Amino acid sequence: RHWVFHETSKLDGATPLVARIENIVPFHDGFRALCAAIAAPVAQLLGEPAALFKEKINYKMPGGDGFKAHQDSQAGWESYASYFVTVALSIDRATVENGCLRLAAGEQRKGLYRAWEPLTAAEVAAMRFEDCPTEPGDLVLFDSYAPHASEPNLSGAVRRMYFATYNRASEGAHMARYYADKHKNYPPDIDRDPGRRYVFRV
Repeated sequence: RHWVFHETSKLDGATPLVARIENIVPFHDGFRALCAAIAAPVAQLLGEPAALFKEKINYKMPGGDGFKAHQDSQAGWESYASYFVTVALSIDRATVENGCLRLAAGEQRKGLYRAWEPLTAAEVAAMRFEDCPTEPGDLVLFDSYAPHASEPNLSGAVRRMYFATYNRASEGAHMARYYADKHKNYPPDIDRDPGRRYVFRV
């Protein structure tokens, strides 16, 4: 089934929250149709048909954590394909207060900094991040070199956002292999070994 990941609320340090759900399309006709529809503008950017690589819903519930600044390709994606475009679809209104997406203007032109290593504090400090508030139904498209981040949601409003990532179809369909590889190192909560420590690297 789809994968569910949890986190602990930053508001009280105790309440368990759903952080995100991944691998939805194989089990949901509606999201499968949605991904087929939004592949069209991605194909315009890629210059050819787009293949779905991965997808998820970030729930960003009240008390949900943010994400440190990162490039998506830092997570070893280039072992599957050379380039990716992500579509962020706003489900709820995203504001500065509830942790909207933040993008570093122009930094994608520099390409990949380093694979499997986080951006340094000095690198992040030198970037010009801009808040990207959205309304339900808005789409934001960015590539796998664009540094992005978000702050925790310390408001009372949930901020769900659906992310679908695509690669050039000519480079193959890699979604099944991506999730098989991820399951070995960072499986959903229900499949985790209680005696093992799982670390999210980048």
